[in-house]
Parts: sequence; structure tokens; C-alpha cells
Amino acid sequence: METIGSRFGELPSALPAPRLPEVSLERMGELVEPAFTIAFLAGIESLLCAVVADGMTGRRHRSNAELVSQSIANFASACFGGLPVTGAIARTATSIRAGAKSPVAGMLHAVFLLAFMMVAAPLAAYVPLASLAAVLVIVAWNMSEHHKVRHMLATAPTGERVVLAVTFLLTVLVDLTLAIEVGVVLAAILFMHGMAEAVCLTQDGRRVVIADEDDFARPREDRYTQRDALPEGVEVFQLRGPLFFGAAGRLADVVELLPRYPRWFILRMRKVPFIDSTGVAALADVVRRCRANGTHVIVAGIQPQPRAVMARMGLTDATPGFTIAEDFAAALAITSRQAPS
Repeated sequence: METIGSRFGELPSALPAPRLPEVSLERMGELVEPAFTIAFLAGIESLLCAVVADGMTGRRHRSNAELVSQSIANFASACFGGLPVTGAIARTATSIRAGAKSPVAGMLHAVFLLAFMMVAAPLAAYVPLASLAAVLVIVAWNMSEHHKVRHMLATAPTGERVVLAVTFLLTVLVDLTLAIEVGVVLAAILFMHGMAEAVCLTQDGRRVVIADEDDFARPREDRYTQRDALPEGVEVFQLRGPLFFGAAGRLADVVELLPRYPRWFILRMRKVPFIDSTGVAALADVVRRCRANGTHVIVAGIQPQPRAVMARMGLTDATPGFTIAEDFAAALAITSRQAPS
């Protein structure tokens, strides 16, 4: 049976002395392009790992802190002859499943690895690769959120199901790097197509994005005093622009901006011409979080494309803690005549 030792040879049992790599100016010119490529892909994979951790814990990561700390760690790794690393999805998911609650778990993981390397490296060479493969299969299954995948394959628009299937197959059959690259390109093409469809025809034949005529008709000073006239226990936010995979994460930030959870939370969406499955999932997550804290979410003024996608993916008036109103006035009327569910 093939083991770690038979495949990779003798494992080191000590750290080499730190030193800066000797790189000439000519060599630096050759390394600029691959360095940027590695940094870009490492950043994407680390943020993907952070998003997976957010989904498992219900928390929100700090992207800047994640990337800066990774950069410092990779610089230090190079001084010891190491390779650049990224956030590891499998290791992070395993740690969370085992009860990890804070970044201290990652620090202890590094300490334990160092201890194993210095004390038990000769024994680790006898670990069968088959046993490691079995562990990774279980970890991958536990973090796959297969129920969400089944739901998306059954309800998401056809184009997004194709992107999901292609990215999945490339990840399994080729590698994660290529899968990310192809998936981002396909998703960008799908987004451009969706934005082109989220328009209407005016009488003179020009194609224009549907606008919020209600806001344009209201005097500017009145719009700034609207919030002061809100009933007690009602909070209002207005979303502008397409709610797609590149911006869906910002929707969760809206909830973080609330000083406290109100009884009613109105999201005005007349300025949202397009939404994809990721945006619907982010909105559904906001609804779940709000409902868990006693807040009822009302979405007001939904345009045809977002309404159709939300209905197809099961986010409707039948969803607990969620209501769709035709416009802002109707949303306020709902808050005045019934108690939050």
C-alpha cells in the first residue's frame, strides 16, 4: 500500500535557517508575471475558503485582514524555503465541524503541525494515502452543502445551472484553479446577458433600464426627510444596481449596519433590475437572520426579472418572515395593520 513516505520520500524533522532568496534583477523580471498570477489565484481561493467558513458559522469574515495576513505569512514562508499557501477549504471545514470558534484554532493547527514535524515525522511517513483520501472524501461531503446544490439545480435559471455544472466538473476532473477561472468568465458572460435582458422598450424604440419613476417625481429634500417620518420599529434600506454574484456579499453587510434589529425591515428594490441565484440566496439568508431576531422583512417595488427568479427559487410571500409589497407605500401599510410573523 502506498504511503506518505513511499510517495514523497523522507519528511523533514526541523525548520531550515531563515534567509532571503537570492534573486537577480533579470530573474525578478521573469518572476513578475507568475508572481501576480499566484497572488491573484491564492487570494481568490483564500476568500472562497472564508466564504465557506461564513456559510458554516453564520459569521462574516474581513477580506482585507484575510489577504494581508496571508501575504505576511507567505513572505515569512519564503524565508524558510517554503511555498506560497492559501486558505485551505478542507482543513477549515474540518476544524469548524470539530467545534472551532475563532482564529485561535488556526494558530493551534500550525503549532501542532510544527510539533508533529519535529517529533513524529518518521512515523508520519507510514500513514497510508488511502486513509488520507477517505478523510478528504468525508470532509468534502460534509462541506458541500448538497441540499443547497440540489435546490439550485432544481430551481435556478438554466444558465446558472450550466455554470455550476461546468465549474464542478472542472474542479473534479482538472483542478480548482482552472475551474475558478472558467467559472468567473462564464458567470460574467451570464451577467452581461442578464443585464441586457433586464430592460424595457420606450415608445421611440430605444432600450433603457427600468427606472424608479416614483423617486424621480419626489423632490430631493423630501427624500432626505423620509426616514424621520418612519413609524417606530421600522427600518428602511434601498438597494441600487444588479444584485449578482459579485455584489451579493454586500447584502449581508446591510444587516450589520443596523444598530439593532427592528420589528420591520423594508428593502426597496425598484432600482434593482437584475438578480441571480447568488443574490436570491443572499436575500434568503438575510430573511433567515432577521426572522431569528424577531424582524419581518418586506421587499418593496420588485421589478419583473427579480420577481420571477425569486419565485422560481422559492422566495415568495409563503416564506416565513418575508413579504413582497408592490411599492413603498404598500410596505408601510403592511407595518401598520399587522404584527410581524
